[in-house]
Amino acid sequence: MESGAYGASLAGGDFDFMSFVKQPQTIVRILSWIFSIVVFATITGEGYVNPLLLPDTKCMFNRNDSACGFGVGIGILAFLACVVFIILDAYFPQISNAKERKNIVTVDLVFSGVWTLFWFICFCVLANQWSHTTEVAGIPVDAARAVVAFSFFSIVTWALLTTFAYTRYRQGVGDLDQGYTDPAYDNSTPYPSTSAYPPYPTSGPEGYQQSPFTPQNQEHPAPYQPPSY
Repeated sequence: MESGAYGASLAGGDFDFMSFVKQPQTIVRILSWIFSIVVFATITGEGYVNPLLLPDTKCMFNRNDSACGFGVGIGILAFLACVVFIILDAYFPQISNAKERKNIVTVDLVFSGVWTLFWFICFCVLANQWSHTTEVAGIPVDAARAVVAFSFFSIVTWALLTTFAYTRYRQGVGDLDQGYTDPAYDNSTPYPSTSAYPPYPTSGPEGYQQSPFTPQNQEHPAPYQPPSY
């Protein structure tokens, strides 16, 4: 029963790469991976500008370096997490222990939920800072808009990943609730009735008679008489 828990096939089967790639969870995870690359790579490559020829470069989002730093941090961690979870998804059907599967699904559920929230915060921060950016001369406008847009797309994909993880978690709990119970340890099984056993014989075998050597009077034996000569 454990080998089929948490929405995966039985352990020990052959890995089918094409079937794995076509799974909705794998597709959404790859999209999340791509979106994270767009966000942190764009900010890293084009997010720090110096339109006024100042000594130091500043973030293109209202010259707020914290906004760019937050976007880069969320993007890099999301990128690494997607790589790890894709590997775990591929290895997941080979795990026969239901407890290990539960731990992986639980971590996936918690991380996906937290990163959905972080991407929402990141989108709100970047969109707000971009709306307050007045000096756009020398700023790559398309790059800034792409960062905001893919931050929003990441909210959608990570919310879907949270839904997939929650579905697998519920499915796994349901599978374990229907697990096999050994009848030897099942207290709900009634004891067999005495009628199932043959009656114990109360009399001797057929044709048996009392022993002919049984003494007739054991309580008052006859007195001893000496022999007469």
